[in-house]
Amino acid sequence: MPIPEDVTGEEIDKDVRQELLSLPKTLADDVAKNLVMVARLIDEDPEGAYAYSRIALRLASRVAAVREAAGFAAYASQKYAEALAEFRAARRMTGSADLWPVMADCERGLGRPEKALDMAGAPEVQKLDKAGQVEMRLVVAGARRDLGQLDAAIVTLQSPELASNSVQPWTARLRYAYADALLEAERVGEAREWFAKAVEADRDGSTDASDRLAALDGVDFVDALDDDEDQDENAGGVEVKAEAEAEEARPHTASVVVDDDLDDELDDELDDGLDDEDVDGDKD
Repeated sequence: MPIPEDVTGEEIDKDVRQELLSLPKTLADDVAKNLVMVARLIDEDPEGAYAYSRIALRLASRVAAVREAAGFAAYASQKYAEALAEFRAARRMTGSADLWPVMADCERGLGRPEKALDMAGAPEVQKLDKAGQVEMRLVVAGARRDLGQLDAAIVTLQSPELASNSVQPWTARLRYAYADALLEAERVGEAREWFAKAVEADRDGSTDASDRLAALDGVDFVDALDDDEDQDENAGGVEVKAEAEAEEARPHTASVVVDDDLDDELDDELDDGLDDEDVDGDKD
């Protein structure tokens, strides 16, 4: 697959670059460029990111960072079995527990929420940092909802991290998940409050909390381009209608003879009628 000219491979994280030092330089550069493309596309074009990840995987399958990137690309493309296999491979190479929450979420994606709950009780969870523990909590809440245990999901999300006023990278997603669970439980007032709090914390637009809040408030956003097109169509309809009425009102000289004064009077009345139509059309 083509690599844009502005991609050099130097854009990748220094830790990943360090891992690639085990490869010949030319090969390392090629792998790095493909990993850059994975990171660039994974949010907007998951399938494109997945394609680049497969190239990197073919070139350097023994590098943990490559297996991890391939896992996230597959995960973003909802290829959960493949993602889980890549995450397991990366974890075997590094011995790190960092991927444990996303591995559990892959189990959810495969329709095995019970397995995700089992993983939540594993020793690996104790090795997670604060961000990882919050991610695990989100996965557990999702698994509870998968099983129809809505009240348990809500309780799972009620944590010190949720109550904290400080904004962390996970805050918006945690508040959003809590609001969404409350809304499913038909606790609309509380849901609206937490969607609003999610909006406050969502500095990079990682959730659609603002849209959800607007929907609860009954706000309907209309695309400006669509609105202009509708106005043009309405204006066109008024013009066509006015022309048709004018044609119907205009005397036909082939069958009716009208003196000049009466003709002028009819023209004046017709002009007044058209002006009224234009005013009505503008009001519409």
